[in-house]
Amino acid sequence: MYASQWFLTLFTAKFPLCMVFHIIDLLLCEGLNIIFHVALALLKTSKEDLLQADFEGALKFFRVQLPKRYRAEENARRLMEQACNIKVPTKKLKKYEKEYQTMRESQLQQEDPMDRYKRENRRLQEASMRLEQENDDLAHELVTSKIALRNDLDQAEDKADVLNKELLLTKQRLVETEEEKRKQEEETAQLKEVFRKQLEKAEYEIKKTTAIIAEYKQICSQLSTRLEKQQAASKEELEVVKGKMMACKHCSDIFSKEGALKVAAISREDQGIELDDEKDSLKKQLREMELELAQTKLQLVEAKCKIQELEHQRGALMNEIQAAKNSWFSKTLNSIKTATGTQPLQPPQATQPPKEST
Repeated sequence: MYASQWFLTLFTAKFPLCMVFHIIDLLLCEGLNIIFHVALALLKTSKEDLLQADFEGALKFFRVQLPKRYRAEENARRLMEQACNIKVPTKKLKKYEKEYQTMRESQLQQEDPMDRYKRENRRLQEASMRLEQENDDLAHELVTSKIALRNDLDQAEDKADVLNKELLLTKQRLVETEEEKRKQEEETAQLKEVFRKQLEKAEYEIKKTTAIIAEYKQICSQLSTRLEKQQAASKEELEVVKGKMMACKHCSDIFSKEGALKVAAISREDQGIELDDEKDSLKKQLREMELELAQTKLQLVEAKCKIQELEHQRGALMNEIQAAKNSWFSKTLNSIKTATGTQPLQPPQATQPPKEST
């Protein structure tokens, strides 16, 4: 009527929280026996009220009046002290147990054997029926469990087959990706070799062109020096000849005429035109060689740009291949681990591609 509610709820159903907190502290510290000590302390403190009340009054007292008494923290503290000080002697409990057993045996002896046997038979029948019901429940549960396990096993096998197929496809894709990566590495190496040869060839052409230009410049400077020397010598000879002609009376008369001067002037003009033509041809060749040098340098710069672009594409492609490889492996292994419930497999470590200097 009252104690079962106390024990099942640890006195939280009726009593205030300040008292319940003390009970839980003692329970965690002392163990389960403190529950019985608190119950005995409640009965001991309410002994006089319970003896004066009838059955209905006792139930009302347990339900209403007794919890109100311990709303004050001081009353709850005194109750806890009393519960901790209660000592139930073991000898007394054993004495009560023996008295109960003796009383029970005397009641059984005084009872009619036929009634006792009927009651025992009825108790055994109830126990047998209960055991049969439990057996039926266990058998039904066993069959249900077997069916559920079989269904789970079939689903797991189906998932395992699907995962195995995905694993095979992933391995195949990985092999294809590795092969494609190897081909691209070979193509990259070949392109690098071709560009290196072209670069060496362009550098050689540049050196050769530079040497030719320097040689042409040297030849032009030498020709200019020779031309200036010849012009100076020609002027000196002309002055000498003019001096000799002026010294001669007959020659001075001839030299004073315009016809002889015009012929000399015409010859000097022809010689100057030939020298100008030679200079123009040399300058034209020099401009052509400079233009060819500029084109060669431009081709060299374009080749270097193409090499850098190919190196960048190769690095990006290798990163994509590595990321695809890692993602496929992680997804496949996680799905296998989730489906089978086994220990996670160790994924094979992907070999790192050798780093090439850019």
